[in-house]
Amino acid sequence: VQLQAYGGGLVQAGGSLRLSCAASGLIFSNYALTWFRQAPGKEREFVAAINWYGSTTYYADSVKGRFSISRENAKNTVYLQMSSLKPEDAAVYYCAASGRGSVVIVTSAMNYWGKGTQVTVSS
Repeated sequence: VQLQAYGGGLVQAGGSLRLSCAASGLIFSNYALTWFRQAPGKEREFVAAINWYGSTTYYADSVKGRFSISRENAKNTVYLQMSSLKPEDAAVYYCAASGRGSVVIVTSAMNYWGKGTQVTVSS
């Protein structure tokens, strides 16, 4: 199983980025997908999650209204659209998959992890 996150980069505060995570080696539509992030010196934290079908989403309070998670099961890909970025959003962003199917927000419940993609926000 592989999850590959990409789309990170350097953006000015107030700007936007779209992260993508492409999966292979699993029946993608059976898995809930979650984005986490980890800033230097901090613990990995939940950002956004989506259930297997894409009908239910859940967001951390810190990103609600600014970030949007979506998925395309036909492309085995999950997205994180990030808008109105703030310097505190800077982190390495990870995608993860859980076989539970429903929305999952805890790291211990994830079955597979991708390598992260760096997001840097300049003030």
